[in-house]
Amino acid sequence: MSWISNVAPKIRSFLKKDTPENLWVKCPESGQLVFHKDVEANQFVIPGSDHHLRMNATARLKSMFDEARYEDIAIPDVPADPLKFRDEKKYVDRIRDARAKTGLQDAVKLGVGAVHGTPVTIGVQDFDFMGGSLGMAAGEAVIRGLETAIERKTPFVMFAASGGARMQEGMFSLMQMPRTTIAIRRLREARLPYIVVLTNPTTGGVTASYAMLGDVHIAEPGALIGFAGPRVIEQTIREKLPAGFQRSEYLKDHGMVDMVVHRHELRAVIGRLCRLLTHAPAKAA
Repeated sequence: MSWISNVAPKIRSFLKKDTPENLWVKCPESGQLVFHKDVEANQFVIPGSDHHLRMNATARLKSMFDEARYEDIAIPDVPADPLKFRDEKKYVDRIRDARAKTGLQDAVKLGVGAVHGTPVTIGVQDFDFMGGSLGMAAGEAVIRGLETAIERKTPFVMFAASGGARMQEGMFSLMQMPRTTIAIRRLREARLPYIVVLTNPTTGGVTASYAMLGDVHIAEPGALIGFAGPRVIEQTIREKLPAGFQRSEYLKDHGMVDMVVHRHELRAVIGRLCRLLTHAPAKAA
């Protein structure tokens, strides 16, 4: 046995043990390798290509509110497993694993604070929690966010990111679509703004309900937005879809979203919109 074949496994073992798995991030578009810390400091946007990575709920709230300070809004408790569902593993085990992975109770996190001096209630859907799927807990969280906005007389901003309804809850999941729609109607009756930010991806029942009911629809660059995915549509209609179909820029060109805004500019844009729609005085320079 040569010296290299004897020493190499020990070196690999040492590096694997002492090097964090998430030290580097590879850009899905360019293949560029970037330090995770640099990507995190850049709001999870790859510096070279400007590719927008997914952003977890806590980081999103901190990036939006002034001085990263906000009041956390508790999410209502719901039955954990109404259908006693099981596929490859129990649904309750999937929920437990998702909570351990993300530190969240469910797919939606709420916060209230100031955005450029204007009080705002914000809800964020975290795709890392079971694909941001819409179940009873997520539906209740969206409704609680809308009710909080009504109580405190603030605009409500929803950051949507979801693969759709949560199949493990069956009809209970689908019922969150009309329930959230009714809550949005109450916000509108209170004459308070509802702004939706569509992030990558926003699909399924979320797109078919509260994600497309905003007064203003903003999308992040390159986000996939639609009901069914492009591959399913191609297989159904048996035609090749146009380039960029269901991406933010395509939807803006075809009137589905109002604007595509870079993540670094989101806070300023939302702050201006909230002041404009609530007739609040402009913030002093």
